[in-house]
Amino acid sequence: MQAELNRRDVLTRILPAIGVASAMAAMRGAPALAADVAAPADNTAGPVQQLLGQAFKGGEYVLPALPYGYEALEPHIDAETMHLHHDKHHQAYVTGLNKALKDLATLNAAPEPNPPLLTGLEEDLSFNGAGHMLHTIFWATMAPNAGGEPDGALAEAIKKDFGSVEALRAQFGRVTLGVKGSGWALLAFEPVGQRLLVLQIKQHDLQLPVGTVPLLPLDVWEHAYYLKYRNMRGDYVKAWWNLVNWPAVSAALAAAARK
Repeated sequence: MQAELNRRDVLTRILPAIGVASAMAAMRGAPALAADVAAPADNTAGPVQQLLGQAFKGGEYVLPALPYGYEALEPHIDAETMHLHHDKHHQAYVTGLNKALKDLATLNAAPEPNPPLLTGLEEDLSFNGAGHMLHTIFWATMAPNAGGEPDGALAEAIKKDFGSVEALRAQFGRVTLGVKGSGWALLAFEPVGQRLLVLQIKQHDLQLPVGTVPLLPLDVWEHAYYLKYRNMRGDYVKAWWNLVNWPAVSAALAAAARK
């Protein structure tokens, strides 16, 4: 029971910014499909939902396996980077998330309040929880032999909100290069305006409009690219477009746009 309470605590504290309903459906392995956006033909959960469904097991958050081999994204992202990024960095966020939840449960059961400790643990919860979710979506929205152009409802939404795919790429590139230090660029769906947005994230700080759902994140922390690209972040961003799994993004948009 305590594990379920802890899990619910995370869903209500760190997941409002990424769409609680969609996230919960994804973690249950259930498809959340839009009424007005084309759904996958077989009516199954898309890659993002599937991998999010593997991110919590046995009462705690876990590191989901990559949906491809460590070397599968070469030459754009090298195998050594993938080993370090997935096995070490992502695992650290999973470990930190479970520890924050455990420590918060202990603190909440204490007879006396401890506001400074509570503030620190809440920051740990947000940082590690968002890091876990963003990385899980990041892995799911890349694939070997991918790239190219989006189609269908996703392509139409991009054209409506950005003018063209090239305009989206240009804006995305400016956002990534504008990250000071560590962070992300993110293509997200904002449900009130029913529109796509490109957002900049500092570290893992998901300060997004409530209900906004991440669709396509790009990690621009140095550990994501420095072994191969050194300080040439722009080259890494250009190469990453060759790995974007547009069908996975399309399925995520369909889930996010559900009414």
